[in-house]
Amino acid sequence: MAADTSGVDARAEDQDRQPQQSSDGTDREEDSEALAADLRAACDGDVRFDEYTRVLYATDGSVYGAQPAGVVFPRETNDVRAAVRVAADHGAPVLPRGAGSSLAGQAVGPGCVVLDLSRHMDAIRDIDRDAQRAVVQPGVVQDDLDAALEPHGLRFAPDPASSNRATIGGGIGNNSTGAHSVRYGITDAYVEECEVVLADGSLIRTRDVVLDGPEWERIVSKDDREAAIYRTVRALVEDNAAEIEERYPELKRSVSGYNLQKVVRTTDGGDRVMNLSKLLVGAEGTLGVVVEATLSLVTRPDETALTVCCYDDLLEALAAVPDALACEASAVELMDEEVFRLAAESTEYAEYAEPIPDGTAAALMLEFDSEVVDDLPGAIAAATGRLVDDGDAFEALEAFSPARQEALWKLRKAAIPLLMSMDGDPKPYPFVEDASVPPDELAEYVAGFQEILEKHDTTAAYFAHAGVGTLHIRPVLNLKEGDDIEKMRAIADDVTDLVVEHNGSFSGEHGDGLARTAFNPKLYGPALWAAFQDLKSAFDPDWRMNPGKVVYREDDPTDIREHLRYGPDYASLEPRTALDFDDDGGFSQLVELCNGCGTCRQTDGDVMCPTYRATEEEIATTRGRANLLRAAISGEIEPEELYDERFQTEVLDLCIGCKGCQSDCPTGVDLAKIKTEVKHQYHEREGASRRERLFANVDRLASLGSAFAPLANRATELPGARTLLEKTVGIASDRTLPTFRRETLVDWYDDRGSRVDPETAAAGVVLYPDTDTNYSNPAVGKAAVEVLEAAEIRVAIPNLGPTGRAAYSQGLLEVAADQGRALLDDLEPYLERGWSVLFVEPSDAAMVVDEYRSLLEDDRVKTLAANAYGVCEYLDRNRLDEDLAFDESETAATAVTVHGHCHQKARGADHHAVGVLRRAGYAVDPVDSGCCGMAGSFGYEAEHHDLSKAIGSLLREQLEESAARIAADGETGANDRPTVVAPGTSCRTQIDDFDGYERPAHPIEVLARGLEGER
Repeated sequence: MAADTSGVDARAEDQDRQPQQSSDGTDREEDSEALAADLRAACDGDVRFDEYTRVLYATDGSVYGAQPAGVVFPRETNDVRAAVRVAADHGAPVLPRGAGSSLAGQAVGPGCVVLDLSRHMDAIRDIDRDAQRAVVQPGVVQDDLDAALEPHGLRFAPDPASSNRATIGGGIGNNSTGAHSVRYGITDAYVEECEVVLADGSLIRTRDVVLDGPEWERIVSKDDREAAIYRTVRALVEDNAAEIEERYPELKRSVSGYNLQKVVRTTDGGDRVMNLSKLLVGAEGTLGVVVEATLSLVTRPDETALTVCCYDDLLEALAAVPDALACEASAVELMDEEVFRLAAESTEYAEYAEPIPDGTAAALMLEFDSEVVDDLPGAIAAATGRLVDDGDAFEALEAFSPARQEALWKLRKAAIPLLMSMDGDPKPYPFVEDASVPPDELAEYVAGFQEILEKHDTTAAYFAHAGVGTLHIRPVLNLKEGDDIEKMRAIADDVTDLVVEHNGSFSGEHGDGLARTAFNPKLYGPALWAAFQDLKSAFDPDWRMNPGKVVYREDDPTDIREHLRYGPDYASLEPRTALDFDDDGGFSQLVELCNGCGTCRQTDGDVMCPTYRATEEEIATTRGRANLLRAAISGEIEPEELYDERFQTEVLDLCIGCKGCQSDCPTGVDLAKIKTEVKHQYHEREGASRRERLFANVDRLASLGSAFAPLANRATELPGARTLLEKTVGIASDRTLPTFRRETLVDWYDDRGSRVDPETAAAGVVLYPDTDTNYSNPAVGKAAVEVLEAAEIRVAIPNLGPTGRAAYSQGLLEVAADQGRALLDDLEPYLERGWSVLFVEPSDAAMVVDEYRSLLEDDRVKTLAANAYGVCEYLDRNRLDEDLAFDESETAATAVTVHGHCHQKARGADHHAVGVLRRAGYAVDPVDSGCCGMAGSFGYEAEHHDLSKAIGSLLREQLEESAARIAADGETGANDRPTVVAPGTSCRTQIDDFDGYERPAHPIEVLARGLEGER
């Protein structure tokens, strides 16, 4: 659950300040204030109508954007009912929303009252293992549901690529599915019952009702909305039976329009049964708000295996799909060369693209599971024989281990956000990327699609669910240009004709939304289009539920070209910056890289976004911050807002600079860099605070603390000292402060000297004496020296100044640049001799490798970056540890839990310590943890202390889970705990403050303990 942190959601006082305009240009400020006030009076959940919130909820994962009237965060069903009733009284449209990851604009609604069901309504009500059913609220994230189901051997069958943040309610709205629809089908097959709030606020439960049976008669005998709906739906289905039979394609995936073909079925016993749940699935919130769903579940196969068959021609790969399906695969996925290229260039995904052979134009990925085939190796061999030996594929990659399979699935699931990371304004946009055709017509369909692309002088990327005839084909356009917007409309029209020609569906997964609704009349014909309109009127007489999606009024047609996030009138400022943004395409381009996919809302792994994980607030996501920044540089909100104190505190201060978005965001929105630049500009205007300057010069303070130790350590323990620090400087009184050593690491090494003969040394390195290691914890540096010298590495520890990390984090870029240049001067003699520079503190390593590139114009930056390593990284890359002798009695008896530093993860360098520790003989459990929440000065700041602790509590849970895993594996005794190691000073400080925990060791200290003999 979210932490109760001050300053994050306490914005009620400023909810209704901004006026809104109606379509006729009249001022609606008073109406908006009245609507907000009535909603607050009626709902227990938060109600926010302020400008920031409207910007945050103006976009989803699509090309669309339009500000809602405001947002309600319902706490339970009665809140939803009350909000819908109040909206009805005010004539306001209503839009239910989950994670906002939808790709067709379903979650964008101009002037709507948005109901964010993801914040509070996320409970798993019941799991019935025997019946293979679960009852859930709509805000449950699918991966969280599957995690809860795993101990029961069950899962929810549809598996969209966005399952780590997409909610079940959103999946119901879209009728979502995923890679395994070859075997399992789509969401509507698994939704058995729904509890639904209708447009008048009434509550109904949809379930199987036998036509003309007692329950049917009871329902339709009433004079209410539910009765009218049942009567209307039956009439529409029976009156349009011939059209339904003719117009709905026979496909495993067809989610365009309403599910009239599925709402009535005949049971094995001959009864005709109506279940309105099947209509609500795929309705995109246009018929009502689902507040609870009963889902049917499937069992988990014990084992799976993958083969990836590589082709040098896309059409040859598509032509092979029928052969792939004949192999009894549970999934048949396609990726093309553009996906491979972008993955290879991505920090996060390069390792997953590495096995793909050169010259691969397309690849089919086939998964087999043990519930379908008895012999997985035999099934893989048969598929390889059919597709490679007897087919057109030139190579096959086999994957039997879970880790290797997971890597290939990560590559496949990254396709959508990766494509949106293309440089420049032209992007492969989603608007015709979701059509489904019979699989045996895929090659012919794609050939026709390519002709359309040639006609309109553009290209596209190809990937996704080939086994069910659904390819995500995204034409490359620049939607900031009017000509390309018209081209988008023309391409969509031509593709719709092509889909009809192949008896397909315009949407096989991602729904209609604002992108495809306009083409439903062409797909379904006038009779069914009229039936859709009658159906909408039965559920929603005033057409207020998510209007313009699936169906539209004839006097207010949905247009694919309207409400675009970027359009011909869009323009952004390109501010003059202190940091170099050339590699990012400019400041504005970096901000605009955010495509709204919502990966930053994931909570089950990786780093980003730690403040969202603790608060569950959209403003705390990378997407939220990017949306507000984009609004400011484009004039959607006042550009001067960037430099307002509110923007600094509510938007930027909650970015803790973990750099997780640099690696975890598939498009690479580096919010830490953006934040630093904007903070710098704010300081240029308003000046820096005393505390910011204090933290920026922490190295000097530490040197003074060391010079006056131990008196300096006792000073902070005097009565009232901590309270005084909090009141005067803003340093949290409850936070453990650093202590200082009189003898610094530099002093110790000056007295000791090197013990490696320069004539026989394998190499020479500078061990950088960072602030904490030099003045507070020299034992870490001593351990590093011990291990390096054991490997015959000659070490130097000169008296060096700070890297500038602390000043950079505070946005004091001139100070950081001066410190960086001074460090380059001091290191230059060593670099000229070919020495490497090693860091025990990951944030300093990231500073010189990453931040210097945009901070300093100096040719020496590249040389330093090429020769800078974390100390374990240096050992691992050079395999120096393999020549060391470790004491097995020490290493074999020690289980180690490793928490990697977020800056290491951003650089892809967090695995080195794990590798070295394992080769030394330790049993190692690396936790897939995010940021510790300390984040340099962030955890010391009084106003951020509670949030820092809340983020830290998430790490503590993972450490406890690691301890349980290690105990279960028998790596420790029943009463023992694993040794926790963490390379970051901040991380060790945070963990030290956990009840029951001691300050963790640095990985290099554990390695030093394991060395044989004395040094």
